[in-house]
Amino acid sequence: MTEVAATLPPRADAPAPPRVLVRERIADAGIELLRSRFDVDVDFDSDLEERIGDYDALIVRSATQVTRELLERADRLKVIGRAGVGVDNVDLDAASERGIIVANAPQSTVVSAAEHTLGLLLALSRNIPQAHAQLKQGKWERARFAGLELAGKTLGLAGFGRIGQQVARRANGLEMRVVAHDPYVAPSRFRDLGVEQAASLEELLVLSDFLSLHMTLTPDTRGAIGRAQLEGAKEGLRLVNVARGELVDEDALLEALRSGRVAGAALDVFSVEPYSGPLLELENVIVTPHLGASTAEAQDRAGVIVAEQVAAALEGGLVTNAVNMPAVSAEDLEHLRAFLPLAAALGALAVELAGGSPARLELTYGGALAERDTRLLTVAALNGAFKGRVEQPVNYVNAPLVARERGLEVHETSTTESPDYTSVVSVTAHGDGEPVSVAGTTIGREQRPQLVRALGYEIEVELDRLMLFAVNDDTPGMIGRLGLLLGEAGVNIANMAVSRNRREARALMALSIDSSPSDEVLERLREEPGFVDARLVVLPSVVDG
Repeated sequence: MTEVAATLPPRADAPAPPRVLVRERIADAGIELLRSRFDVDVDFDSDLEERIGDYDALIVRSATQVTRELLERADRLKVIGRAGVGVDNVDLDAASERGIIVANAPQSTVVSAAEHTLGLLLALSRNIPQAHAQLKQGKWERARFAGLELAGKTLGLAGFGRIGQQVARRANGLEMRVVAHDPYVAPSRFRDLGVEQAASLEELLVLSDFLSLHMTLTPDTRGAIGRAQLEGAKEGLRLVNVARGELVDEDALLEALRSGRVAGAALDVFSVEPYSGPLLELENVIVTPHLGASTAEAQDRAGVIVAEQVAAALEGGLVTNAVNMPAVSAEDLEHLRAFLPLAAALGALAVELAGGSPARLELTYGGALAERDTRLLTVAALNGAFKGRVEQPVNYVNAPLVARERGLEVHETSTTESPDYTSVVSVTAHGDGEPVSVAGTTIGREQRPQLVRALGYEIEVELDRLMLFAVNDDTPGMIGRLGLLLGEAGVNIANMAVSRNRREARALMALSIDSSPSDEVLERLREEPGFVDARLVVLPSVVDG
């Protein structure tokens, strides 16, 4: 029976699986992962502009240019996977405007780049390429190519991210003194790896015998190693760059190498590639043609990682390597993950209770959440607030853009004070009337979303897709009348909580229900003696989250 069932064709009404186009070569393991879940085409040669409209996902490396014009034809596209580190060949603005996630594989090349850095460092200290070239020509010149020991020398790391930290581990094994500068890395991380922290790039340059660059390229870091920096560096500095060529002013480096101010350089990257400039003419310069990520292991790893990211995007999971939405650390993500559906539900609930078109949204994170990077929670709240309310599809990528386009002010604050709950998320929507505030937390082993405040009442009820809020006079019999009316309409109550407001002699009943009552039933409820208001709120984000 099992074998027969396995050969049955899919049901005619079953939705077609998402389609994925792999445009450049990736690891077979990545292809297999995708094919086990989706409809996958591997096509390197056809007209991409003609085909792109048929796919939900696109996987590229560095050769394919994903332009705004191409994306305008990509009506179905949900995610672009870049099998590698950079995304220079993808128009991020155009992708974000269309709600398309762009993900890469930054960790795929960490080990390869770190090892290539160490290879260049050793080659630079011992003149290995120069001695090799001379011996190949039949010249035995031991004295000319005498080098330096790395042990006891100071290695400066400009940038202390994933690759910089791997280089530090390996340099410690070579008995080097390692000093690093990175304003975005916590001091504890330096201490954990036995690395000294330099207060500035200038201080790092003064201390370093060897300097290795591991900064990301931004407008602030472009040309970070220029004439002034090299003139202020330690005499005889040796420079290694396996990061980005644009970090270095190549004209200034050329001058410093010719003058002897910089004793040598080992360069894997250049501002313009392929490179054919004057640095190639200097004997104290070692060069490789952008080989930092060029290992079989790195290429395979990139393909698998980007396949996993694309699968997560297509299946509604969290895309941890997305470059056009807030990126948080793995540690923060572990703590925030359970709060994402909660934030989305609270954003939708606050906007609905405020009338649907607030001008300002305030988000407050209390308790343990205040110690985390909560930007992703704010995006989740915006995603919930706009989902189903605007014409265009809204997701974590374009929700902030939609907010700006609609003139919605968004403010985020944190406080470690949270007397009643370990962590709490509060969302306040300011519309035409009084501000509406809702708050929630998570409960149980499954960390289910729980509403703890709404419409000025403290209340505890589990959030669900269909929520009914009824404000009524605080008099006997009101719960029974509500239950009877819903029962007659065939609406089952899943959960219910009641909260009183003694100052106004009114109460709030908050219910999660299994089906939607009709407009007529809601109107009857509002007209019942003693009932002030009744509102049905649909929270698709709780289910989707």
